[in-house]
Amino acid sequence: MAMKMPVTPKPPISGWPRSDGISWRVRLALVLLLVIAVATIWVTNRLMTDRFTESTSNRSDLRLTLYTGNLQAELSRNAVLPLLLSRDPTLIGALNSNDFSQSTQRLISFVEEIGAASLMLLDIDGRTVAATDRNRLGSLHRNAAYFVEAIRSNTTAFSVIERESGGFRFFYSRLVESGGTKLGAIVVEVDLRQFEGTWGGISDAVMVADSTGRIILSTESRWRGLKEDEALQRETPQSAIERAIRATADWSALPVEAYLQGEAVMRREKLIPFQGWRMTLFTTYSSIRERVNSILALEIMGFAILLALVFYALSRRTALRMALFQRESAELRALNKRLQREVAERERVQETLAVTEQTLAQSSKLAALGEMSAAVSHELNQPLAAMKTYLAGARLLLRRNRPEEALSSFGRIDDLIERMGAITRQLKSYARKGGDSLAPVNMGDALASSLSMMEPQLRQRQVQITRILPDHQVWVMGDRLRIEQVLVNLLRNALDATKSVNDPEVEIILAAGETATLTVRDNGDGVEDLESLFEPFYTTKRPGDGVGLGLAISSGIVNDLGGRLSARNARGGGAVFEMRLPTMETGVEAAE
Repeated sequence: MAMKMPVTPKPPISGWPRSDGISWRVRLALVLLLVIAVATIWVTNRLMTDRFTESTSNRSDLRLTLYTGNLQAELSRNAVLPLLLSRDPTLIGALNSNDFSQSTQRLISFVEEIGAASLMLLDIDGRTVAATDRNRLGSLHRNAAYFVEAIRSNTTAFSVIERESGGFRFFYSRLVESGGTKLGAIVVEVDLRQFEGTWGGISDAVMVADSTGRIILSTESRWRGLKEDEALQRETPQSAIERAIRATADWSALPVEAYLQGEAVMRREKLIPFQGWRMTLFTTYSSIRERVNSILALEIMGFAILLALVFYALSRRTALRMALFQRESAELRALNKRLQREVAERERVQETLAVTEQTLAQSSKLAALGEMSAAVSHELNQPLAAMKTYLAGARLLLRRNRPEEALSSFGRIDDLIERMGAITRQLKSYARKGGDSLAPVNMGDALASSLSMMEPQLRQRQVQITRILPDHQVWVMGDRLRIEQVLVNLLRNALDATKSVNDPEVEIILAAGETATLTVRDNGDGVEDLESLFEPFYTTKRPGDGVGLGLAISSGIVNDLGGRLSARNARGGGAVFEMRLPTMETGVEAAE
């Protein structure tokens, strides 16, 4: 809005200079102001460009780490499927009897549970006898790489087959045998192209190359099957000229690492610990330039306002020298119009700032999604470790001709797989506050289930577990799976804290009053920084042992259930974690 300043006419003051021009002092001040403005803008541009470039580079590295972790987790998850399916008694019996009437339906029931793209059962001649895609029944795969490698080896084989229509297909295969006789092979097709859509919605360009440098996954479909240098050279001759012009006109001196379709990009690469694969991510500098320009716009606006004030002071001085009130009023009216234009320009700049704030808010949401993805990966490590132990035990039991006990281990592995699927569904609940349906939970049963899941680690470490439980059942209103997730995190932290202790001890106390209090106490070294303990990515473990998300997730879960998770150091040494949840009044209410 325009600001009108009433001015009372004053008589000319004798002794003031009557020169109509601007004095040399004023001119010198204006020149100095312009020099300071140019120098400030130049320095700000260099500093902010370096700072935002570094932050963009760090976000790209974090995003690349998340991408590679998710891809490796998917590959590891599907690698165990052929082993389990090759030992399925129904499929082995079908190959022995050549009766495949129910085999296709059984594979269809499997694919719905494990989430693979497709399943195929091949006989010893390479003919498809059962498949989730009925169009493949009867087709021959004698010369296919996944069949040949599975027949020749006793381990799970991984094959990459190029599609005729473009792109690649990924297969895990394993020999099916009975009593030392080779019966056929089980083939699991993995859908890795789902990651391309996820990457393309967040990053500018992402590609995955195999050990030979051939691109097998990419957000750019025309890159698949090419080398990286061949893919980046696919640009018209005019783009190279435009690139040279841009490099000449770019006064920000950004550290260009590569060019993608004639546009300068930042290149980041990370090795994937799987058959020599590596992932490359390209990020443009456009966001950096926009953020720097917004700050420069603020500075230019500030200097413009300062310059306007200087001219206003000069106009006021000139107006006071005027003898006639009418001329002075005309000068003031002109000044008011100019201030109106300045205010309008400032409002337009504020609208631009609002758009910029929305963009920054969206970036914060994407960073939160990356943290939640890393949290899910962290939580999956626990059942994966337990599955590895059960598999080793089942293998040993089978060698000792104890199949019934081995089947018990496979049943526990199946429970862990269901738990892993449920944990992945927690991604939505971690991203929002509340909204999930709650049910009565018996804290004693939840604790027993958590200890059962941690049984392999407890047995391996030989930790002395002391449990102090009340005589009556303790009921709370909550989500049993999430409560067990918190208990497993607390137990695992207690085990990690007692690694350096000769006689590790963990004490678990469950008490009930107005709140249900579950205390986990260890005899480790304690915690140094209790204030930062529940912050994301804070960890006291060595690099590679954890990412510092377990306690942050646990604290969020307990808060969502209306409780509180706290930690302190015990007087005799070690750390004490307490989880408090509101109790239900009676067991009858819990039963209802």
